[in-house]
Amino acid sequence: MKHYFLTLFFGFSVNLLISQLDITAVIEGYKKDKDLQHAQYSFCIMEASTGNILKEYNAEIALIPASTMKIITTSAALGILGKDFTYKTNYNVLYNSDIIEKATETKLYVDGSGDPSFNSSYFYSSDSLFFSPLINKLILKKVNNITSITTNTTYFDNVIPNSWIWGDIGNYFGAGANGFSYKDNKFSIYYNSGEVNSTAIVESITPNYFTNKMSIQSQVKSFGTEDNAIVFGDPNSFSRTITGSIPPHKIHYEVEAQMPEPHLFFENELKKILDKYALISTNKNAPTIIKEADTTFKKQLIYTHVSPKLSKIVYFTNTKSNNHYAESLLKTLGAIKSGKQGTTENGIEAITSFWKSRGVDLSGLHMEDGSGLSRANTITTKIQATVLSKIYRDSSMYTSFNASLPIAGKNGSMINLCKGTFAENNMRAKTGYINRARGYCGYVKTKSGKELAFSVLFNNYDCSPKDMKMKIEKLLIALVDL
Repeated sequence: MKHYFLTLFFGFSVNLLISQLDITAVIEGYKKDKDLQHAQYSFCIMEASTGNILKEYNAEIALIPASTMKIITTSAALGILGKDFTYKTNYNVLYNSDIIEKATETKLYVDGSGDPSFNSSYFYSSDSLFFSPLINKLILKKVNNITSITTNTTYFDNVIPNSWIWGDIGNYFGAGANGFSYKDNKFSIYYNSGEVNSTAIVESITPNYFTNKMSIQSQVKSFGTEDNAIVFGDPNSFSRTITGSIPPHKIHYEVEAQMPEPHLFFENELKKILDKYALISTNKNAPTIIKEADTTFKKQLIYTHVSPKLSKIVYFTNTKSNNHYAESLLKTLGAIKSGKQGTTENGIEAITSFWKSRGVDLSGLHMEDGSGLSRANTITTKIQATVLSKIYRDSSMYTSFNASLPIAGKNGSMINLCKGTFAENNMRAKTGYINRARGYCGYVKTKSGKELAFSVLFNNYDCSPKDMKMKIEKLLIALVDL
């Protein structure tokens, strides 16, 4: 008990001491830190309501932002589309009769809208909950001879950014945007691990659809305390190689991977549930594919699935740092603003044009994706702080955007930061981390009541990610004394 008390006392004392350091002292400490001898780092702190710079250091240097790039994408989505925007996925029925209930051959044709939340675990607790509105409509309209299901995936180009690396794209966080996304575009591989340095055994794959369809070559070892398994594979292939390690002595240990061809999985799932309700045709001679343009078939919109509002999608994009969601928003903006197929290129054009129209100087921004997974992205802390200040002054964007940022000491990727200091619960920030790049940007309320917009980026440090996080924490805590 005594040891616990002393830990609490000295832990509090350290936080109190840090909070009394000014930013200049923190920076001087960085300059003497051997771990930062080869690093590049920058920060920019603005008065949120005016955009006036209060403090900055190397604010014009272009650095890798990691997932802090998501603030540029999600805020542009809110600004261009509005917080109440929804994706609409249309289910059309093609039928070979004048009256739909008398058709002997019908086909479901589902138009993908690029909706990243389509049966996402963030929003739907079960398949029955997700599919029940469609089933009810089909029963109501007496559609019960469905011969085939076809999905239209062409709203996006379904190509991942060309600067994503091979070691990322097979993993769940490497799931890109798809014109027809389903269940977060990921599947799970479960392991049983044994003694240290032994080979971990693949126990099962979920969903079952992938059990026989997916070829898994596993070289995963039992070692360490964290999930360091790396999944490799072409995004559109059904072959995965998994290396690295997972903790020893684990049962049913989950490793998540990127899902290939999510529309095919959707078609399989929908076929099973239609069969359950006896809506599948028993006509064995019916064609498996009916062309939508076939003039002998009539077409009727039977049901429109409406996604949650954009404000909710942005919330999960930033709080969970979901790359799939961010890339989907990017390509959605590209499709809507260009009137063409959604691509990474026209999505970036839509976002940069939006911020330029808001008076943001984007010199130093090199945007390769919407999520920050690419190491080819660069941005300056001045750009990020300026964007945050612009958002703060726009009531149509700020409430939804601010609510999507994790709170220091409370939730998300900020849950363990700034605890026991004034910054706890008074700072909201999007975090970012990829190998040797870490950043934080958001808002903080100071002890004097000022609202600040800030961006902090560090690249190419020599210490561990955990140690770098602790070094940056000193700067974040010092912000409250401005």
